Amino acid sequence: MAQATPPPPLEVSLLLLVLLLGTAHEVHGHEGMKALSLRNFFWDQMTSTPNCFSQKSIQKNGANILEIVHQDHCSGKTVNWNQKLQKRLILDDAQVRMLQRRIKNANSGNIKDVAKTQLPLTSGVRLQTLNYIVTLELGGRKMSVILDTGSDLTWVQCQPCRACYNQQDPLFNPSASPSYKSVLCNSSTCQSLEYATGNLGVCGTRTPTCNYYVSYGDGSYTRGELGVERLNLGATPVDNFTFGCGRNNKGLFGGASGLMGLGRSSLSMVSQTSNIFNGIFSYCLPSAEVAASGSLAFGGDFSIYKNSTPISYTAMILSLQLPTFYFLNLTGISVGGVAIQSPSFGKAGILIDSGTVISRLPPSMYRALKEEFLKKFTGYPPAPGFSILDTCFNLSAYQEVEIPTIDMHFDGDAKLKVDVEGIFYFAKTDASQVCLALASLTYEDEVGIIGNYQQKNQRVVYDSMGSKLGFAGETCSFV
Repeated sequence: MAQATPPPPLEVSLLLLVLLLGTAHEVHGHEGMKALSLRNFFWDQMTSTPNCFSQKSIQKNGANILEIVHQDHCSGKTVNWNQKLQKRLILDDAQVRMLQRRIKNANSGNIKDVAKTQLPLTSGVRLQTLNYIVTLELGGRKMSVILDTGSDLTWVQCQPCRACYNQQDPLFNPSASPSYKSVLCNSSTCQSLEYATGNLGVCGTRTPTCNYYVSYGDGSYTRGELGVERLNLGATPVDNFTFGCGRNNKGLFGGASGLMGLGRSSLSMVSQTSNIFNGIFSYCLPSAEVAASGSLAFGGDFSIYKNSTPISYTAMILSLQLPTFYFLNLTGISVGGVAIQSPSFGKAGILIDSGTVISRLPPSMYRALKEEFLKKFTGYPPAPGFSILDTCFNLSAYQEVEIPTIDMHFDGDAKLKVDVEGIFYFAKTDASQVCLALASLTYEDEVGIIGNYQQKNQRVVYDSMGSKLGFAGETCSFV
């Protein structure tokens, strides 16, 4: 999981409290290098009762700020972190492979065949690993949902439920809400499902309600009926919000109640609140510290941002085949201050998403990055590859290492300076297997993806109406 700047519109900020796998601290390094302290990498084995449901909120600079936690915090105690980390990457890889097939089918004009070939795969769902949880209020009931910039339809599990996964909070009961209304199957809202999800809305067997179906790349799915309800994002009311009332749901959603879709179709949270927030939202994903926090904000008032560098913008690339994706033009990458060479720079759009974990690069680009990285990161013992990651080291004997900087360059001179937290993936709790947190695609013509691991400690601003996306450095902090 995805997902990436009057009087200014009201802004809603959502606290990201990440349950992490370890801590790291950036310290001063030489030019083109960053120092990473390994002394404090302790793995948080969850022993307390999981709680992804939060009612905490504060107001700051006119913004409503809500608490949000990592999905792992809703999944119960983790007995084997090493096994969990490997499974996460395996699922991430499976989802990305299916995403590449989705893009290939769309570009070849075989959109109508996608549901069959992907069993079924939907165009509105971007097949991401879903990571962050936020609490919203639907019909007067607080619900914890997963954030995903790669999905469009927001949905929650509903009563009566024919088949539901276990969630921490009570199921939403539409019959107990006087403001809930079903969406009819002959309505324009129902017809918009095909654009948002790739699947047509269909009539119910007994009533003329609009039924939906959404499938994810890891085999997860949700199906149910479309409904309209009153939504509250903090103190901001959103009337007549269209969402999915899931009656049959299965998958890796932890203990969350459902999902918030932040894509670009008319059914997404961004589009349905555009009259309030002008289609602008942003996030800052925090570092890996247990107490670290960040924020997800709706609206164009940047007064609560704490960015240490100006926001640099690049234009979004509109794909006629896949218009709800967030595409950018990646023009270059520098490693330790040295620009690498690849024929894929500037040739095709790269997808940015808050849900995909590990960034994927075309083979020539990845090889050049890896080669330059190894030139500068020398003298450390190698370690075996880990799942999709093939450049690994044994750093268990070190307290601190200096690692090359990685900068991604985009049209308009925009730059994403990858934070020190986003360069290494700790595959083993004792730092005996620490890997470069990037992976290669299989083929040169596949579409690259910028995952959330490389977006840490950045303010990423999505401006859908302005069709631009901005980056700025920010040490993510809620307070």
